Amino acid sequence: MRVNRTITSVFACSLAIAGLAGCSSSGSSGGGSSSGGGSSAQALTIGMPDGPMTDNNNPYISSSASNQLGYRFMIYEPVAMVNAAQPAQAPAPWLATAWTWTNNYHSLTLTARTGVTFSDGTPMTAADIAYSFSIMKQYKALNTYALDISNVTTSGNTVTVSFGSSQFVHQDDVLSTLVIPKHIWSAMSNPTTDTVANPVGTGPYTLTSFTPQTTTLTVRKSYWQALPKVPKLLYTSYTANDAQTTALSSGATQWSYVFIPNVQSVFEAKDPAHFKIWFPPTLSADGLWINTTVAPFNNANLRKAMSMVIDRGDIFTQGESGYFKPEITSVTGLPTPAGNSFITSQFQGQTASINVAGAKQLLTSNGFTYSGSTLKDPSGKPVTITLTDPAGWSDYQTDLSIISDNLASIGITATIDKADQNAWTTAFAAGNFQAAMHWSNGGATPYDMYENIMDGADLEPVGNSNATGNYGRFNDPAATAALNAYANAASDTARTAALNTLEQIMVNEVPMIPTSAGNVGAEYSTRNYTGWPSDANPYAGIQPTTEGALEVVLHLTPTK
Repeated sequence: MRVNRTITSVFACSLAIAGLAGCSSSGSSGGGSSSGGGSSAQALTIGMPDGPMTDNNNPYISSSASNQLGYRFMIYEPVAMVNAAQPAQAPAPWLATAWTWTNNYHSLTLTARTGVTFSDGTPMTAADIAYSFSIMKQYKALNTYALDISNVTTSGNTVTVSFGSSQFVHQDDVLSTLVIPKHIWSAMSNPTTDTVANPVGTGPYTLTSFTPQTTTLTVRKSYWQALPKVPKLLYTSYTANDAQTTALSSGATQWSYVFIPNVQSVFEAKDPAHFKIWFPPTLSADGLWINTTVAPFNNANLRKAMSMVIDRGDIFTQGESGYFKPEITSVTGLPTPAGNSFITSQFQGQTASINVAGAKQLLTSNGFTYSGSTLKDPSGKPVTITLTDPAGWSDYQTDLSIISDNLASIGITATIDKADQNAWTTAFAAGNFQAAMHWSNGGATPYDMYENIMDGADLEPVGNSNATGNYGRFNDPAATAALNAYANAASDTARTAALNTLEQIMVNEVPMIPTSAGNVGAEYSTRNYTGWPSDANPYAGIQPTTEGALEVVLHLTPTK
């Protein structure tokens, strides 16, 4: 069902890096040149619609400029490079040349790459990799994925990280750990709040200037791989989507991740030869989250009937402008093709299709009735629902309009609430809603998505706004048990059995109605640089704020 992700560096090299120049102890990535950024090469301009930035380059702080604009990945590098565009693909060796999981993913032994220096000239060693894990154990705020790290040791050039629980479902999270210089970070008074004015990493770029609008990174004189051919990276933060879209359409920005309504006419048509979009799906889902504690939506037959009439094609072509969030068609809710290898044989090829007659039959066979065209629940009350999302989330608002029309086909009256974003965020986390469009977590396996949707361990009482998952308050002990079984399984056979259960629950109980896939996409221009990833060569996710952005820059070549 799935690719065995128990890997050594040899296995990783053979599987992972079709788009890379090679896999050797001296470096692996393609697209570089020994000289680095030829004299005629222009700066690569990257834009995001996030408003003015503050001078904060701490890679662990989500609100820092380096995190929001994504340039932290040009400065700090990971232990291994995960390809978010190909979730089932093994990570590529990066600052670790090899790694081995043992004891059912309770222990990871890494081999540190030699010949790597930080941008201040200090050699990177196994001690730096070890410290990068230890600091997450020491400071909970830095442990973004809540990795259950119990011990970290070094022996020569190897690092062994021990965990208190199986990390099978967190392999990519572990291997995505950014390596920081111990000699700098261990001297900080508080790494969780320090703004890191002069970031030092092993990456090919260094920060050379900062303003609230634009940050400049310049290529280093030396790097452990061939130097990138892009001499300078200019990150600009625009005030809003419209301003960012204008910059893309004029060519001022060459690379961005922003929702553009009518992208074909607004962006691509401005320069069809060079202005491109690529939005590969990931293993996460956007969809209609339903509050399963609210009657009659606590009835699985009603949720299933609702799913049977929602037009995912319209949501893709109209709400998501035909590109932004790829359509989910599998009845399991898993995005394809990213999730193909995880779909059980029972559900292979089964796609969600509109079936109004079937939905009505399901409802009337389970206690619901009709008065004219109005659906009434088993207690005799008309079925109504409020669909709510922030007013400014235009794609979601269009999605809700489509869903409202779809639900009318089975007699449900839906009201759309355009909420204040802050109030909505609190209400959604607190379970004070009936239904809303929202996204799920994603990862290398379906675990992250399903865990986020239906894990009983995430259950919070309605009214408690601390929920970080299971926003619909779905409560099925069988789902929680299957998630635990999947996370702690010692064999693929056991994982397959657990996943079968989870997919059955997703199809039959519909804890959430997936409609669209998350993505690692972007809009970009090929006027000045070629070598961008594509369907034909999906060597990395292309979103400029994610880890794969470094791989993208390393593959780019000037057009003149």
